[in-house]
This record gives sequence, structure tokens and C-alpha cells, in this order.
Amino acid sequence: MRRILVITLLLVAALGMVGCTSSGGSSGSGPSGTTRSGGPASAPDRGTAVTGGGAVSPPTAARSVITTGTISITVDRPSVAADEAARIADAAGGRVDGRNERPATEGVPGSAQLVLRIPSAKLDGALQQLKRLGRVEKVSLATQDVTGVTQDLDARITALSTSVGRLTELMSRATTTADLISIESALAERQSNLESLTAQRRGLTDQVDLATLTVDFGTAATAPVRPPATFVSGVVAGWGTLVSFFSALLVVVGVLLPWMIVAAVLGGILILVWRRIRTTHQP
Repeated sequence: MRRILVITLLLVAALGMVGCTSSGGSSGSGPSGTTRSGGPASAPDRGTAVTGGGAVSPPTAARSVITTGTISITVDRPSVAADEAARIADAAGGRVDGRNERPATEGVPGSAQLVLRIPSAKLDGALQQLKRLGRVEKVSLATQDVTGVTQDLDARITALSTSVGRLTELMSRATTTADLISIESALAERQSNLESLTAQRRGLTDQVDLATLTVDFGTAATAPVRPPATFVSGVVAGWGTLVSFFSALLVVVGVLLPWMIVAAVLGGILILVWRRIRTTHQP
């Protein structure tokens, strides 16, 4: 009995040691790429950018916008105002793309028109300076988003540049005349397309970087009539209308006066002839 009891105790002790050894091995770290619970190790997604605080920041693309506009200003001397507008554009880093002036003549007021190219970032400041040159009659600005067009052109230019590079490398390795002629034809076509797309991209970049502003300078004679807002302005407007009416009437009289003199002379001659004839036929 003692021998059986000793053997039983030894078996129980051996089983207990085996259980402790297996539990200790399972609590350790597993193979690389798994956690202790057996799950896969987590890793940030390679397609997103993770900031220091753990927030994901999506990429942002700059917008490409073309700005065009017109402004009409009433001034005393359009030519002088046009020179000042050109100076404002030059100070802002822009240029004058077109200028058309008409000097004042007798009865015809002078005017001037400029096409200014001003950096888009400085357009607001340049507009404020232009408005100080005289009385602003009209301001109109319009924008056109061409972000998609620029991105498409950039992608096509990149693809064509890569293709041109590969064809150039193939041409250097050509061993037959037929292969050389075929590669040269394809290379010439792609280079032509690449130059065309590059020119379009330069023109689009110029339109985006420089806003186009058309400035019209006129005088008070050509300015639109504004309705009077007060009694005094009403009296001034009425007096101006009266003066304009008599001025126009004097112009009409001046035009008709030579004809009236000729008509009076011819009428007097006809009356004298008629009287003479009448006197001659009297008994």
C-alpha cells in the first residue's frame, strides 16, 4: 500500500509540473506579426498620411481659376487717367496688353480703353487704386475654375514625356532600318503632341496667374445719367438739361442758317419777278 501511495503521489507531481510548463509557454509572445492573443499586428494604412496626433490628413490640390473683369470710370482727362492706370498695373507686376485712345475733338468727348494683365493675387489692391482715379460707373468680375483642365493637361504631358523617353531609348538600340524609321515616325508624332500640350499649358498658366481687366475711361458727357436723389441735385439736373437743350437748339440753328439765308434770297428774287410781271400785264 505504501508503495502504491508513493507511486500515485509521484504521478500527480509530474502531471502538475507538465501543466505549469505548458501555461508558461502560452503566455509568452508569439511569432512576429501576431500579438499575444494570437491576432495579427495592426499597422497604419500606407495610402493615408498620419499626423503626430493620429489624425489622417487627406491631400489637397490647389485650384486653378481664371479671372476676367471690366470697369468703367468717368474722369476729366481720359488720356491722363490711362497713363495712371498703366502705371498701377506695372507697379503690381502686370502689363498692358492693349490700349486704344480717342482724343477729344470739337463736339466729341475723348475716351480711352486699356486691357490690363494684373497678377491675380494683387487684383483687389489694383482695383482699389483704379477706383480712386474717378467716378466708378460699373464693375464686373467673373471667374472660371479650370482645375480639371490643368490636371488633365499635366497628366497627358507626363505620359507623353515618358513615352518620348522610351522611344528615344528604343531608337538608340534599333538594329534595322525599318525599326529605326518606325520609331522615328512615332517619336516625331509624340513630340509634336507634347509641344502642343505644353503650349496649351503655358497659355492656361498665364491666364490663371494674370487676371484680365478691361478699363474704360470716359468723360461726364458720355457717362450714364443718374437720377437726382435730392432737391438740389434735381435743380442742377434740370438746369443742365435746359442748357443742353438750348445748346442743341443753337447747333441746329447754326446748321440751318445758311439754308435759310439762301431760301430768303431766292424768295425775295421770286417776289420781285412776280411783281414785275404783274405790273407789266396791268392795263
